[in-house]
Amino acid sequence: MIDGSGNERAHPSKDPDNGRVRLLVVEDDEELRAVLVRGLREAGHAVDAAGTLAEADELCAYTDYALVVLDLGLPDGDGGSLARTLRAAGRARILMLTARDRLTEKVAGFEAGADDYLTKPFDFPELTMRVRALLRRPVTVGGAQLEAAEVRIDTAARKAWRSGVLTPLTTREFSLLAYLMERLGEAVPRTELLEQLWDMNYDGLSNVVDVHVGNLRRKLDLNAPGTVLNLETVRGVGYRMHIDTTAPED
Repeated sequence: MIDGSGNERAHPSKDPDNGRVRLLVVEDDEELRAVLVRGLREAGHAVDAAGTLAEADELCAYTDYALVVLDLGLPDGDGGSLARTLRAAGRARILMLTARDRLTEKVAGFEAGADDYLTKPFDFPELTMRVRALLRRPVTVGGAQLEAAEVRIDTAARKAWRSGVLTPLTTREFSLLAYLMERLGEAVPRTELLEQLWDMNYDGLSNVVDVHVGNLRRKLDLNAPGTVLNLETVRGVGYRMHIDTTAPED
């Protein structure tokens, strides 16, 4: 397989970088594409590249990318069509990187499925910052469902069930639950939850995350005796949702 930079690339199942977060850069300018690939690899990511829409489609056909850096003006079509395809399939976060800087063009980009939009020229540190921020977000798209032990959620309908019983949650409670389920098994810092779900300018109660975690535990019977799905406090860090393998399942 030849990638957009002209280098032979192994099939993902044989790729030594397969365990790392894999990104796709779709950019027709060969020099800029090389700069993007090199910089993102130096930032610790495994990166594939494509110079045309056809190459990007071929790569996406067999690889699930965590994030796609996508130019809109490609020689064989508009990158927006790829964004719509990926979004409809519930695959990949999308960062549009384009010279199209008019407001109407930005709106069209977000409507096509972009999670973020950065215009050229740009500073590379800003690009890597946006990539890191996007990778911390869960991919939540129409029809996607998540299930862990007794709890199942539908991110499109924004509904949650506990042992098959619909459990009413507030908008913020649902967002918190979805975020923690996407990060199942990981210790998620309070600061990250506050930044991603309340935004950096939130100036309300300092313990707002703790209050909402308490509500989730109560409404979903998390941490109750015999419960398989637990939401534990990680002292000095934040919270971790995990499946207790020692608890008997019904």
